Amino acid sequence: MAATLTQERFTGPEWIFERKFDGIRLIAFKNGADVQLFSRNRLPQNFPAISRALENLPHQEVILDGEITWSQGKIIYHVFDVMWLDGSDVTSLPLDERRTLLSELPLTEPLERVESLSDPLPWERALKEGWEGVIAKRRDSIYEQRRSKHWLKMKCEMSQEFVVGGFTDPQGKRVGLGALLVGYYEGDEFVFAGKIGTGFDTKLLLELRARLDGLEIGKPPFTKAVGLPRLRAHWVRPEIVVQVGFIEWTTHGKLRHPRLLGVGESHPQIKKQG
Repeated sequence: MAATLTQERFTGPEWIFERKFDGIRLIAFKNGADVQLFSRNRLPQNFPAISRALENLPHQEVILDGEITWSQGKIIYHVFDVMWLDGSDVTSLPLDERRTLLSELPLTEPLERVESLSDPLPWERALKEGWEGVIAKRRDSIYEQRRSKHWLKMKCEMSQEFVVGGFTDPQGKRVGLGALLVGYYEGDEFVFAGKIGTGFDTKLLLELRARLDGLEIGKPPFTKAVGLPRLRAHWVRPEIVVQVGFIEWTTHGKLRHPRLLGVGESHPQIKKQG
């Protein structure tokens, strides 16, 4: 089961949150003394310490899902789900029930059970402690052998100010604008950094469109730009600053998975960070 990336940040009693590890996904199969380990791409893996710990579990048949990391030279298998237990396929049980079964397994080093997070804003703890992010999982979700929206991954974001140089028209039922076209300064060059299409509510979309209409100009203000939209685009004087959260810079110098965090007034010479 794979998680779907989300830019939303939310909590609720129907969800549990876990730390997202930056390691190797590993499915472990135990049948008596026979233990087999596979990556998410179904390639055989060889980790003797993990195999020994699984072989010593007091269960004849077990299938576990988890992630391998290394800490101070020691391997750790972070186990977060169980799919099969002593002749029973438990993938159709709700996550809460599978977690109960997992909590009853006497895991020993290097096996570690992944605990749920009790933080009110778990993604803020992830950022503070330098994690890759958090995973949100619906308590009632069954184990699906595919990418699912019942598991959502919230990656830690970078944040930076950018200057708005244009916008696109809305499509479908959206109002105000489709996306902001933003950039930063590199010396005297105004560099196009990408499009921001999420993080707006209806009120903000309409307010921004009204402000941007008053700043419209006839040609792009970007002096260094690759990938500017050719259709339904409007150009504005670069006066409005926006705060943007994003996962990383792409190899082509664009924002990956950006979302609007806030809107400012006027700008200094904002430069690229990170």
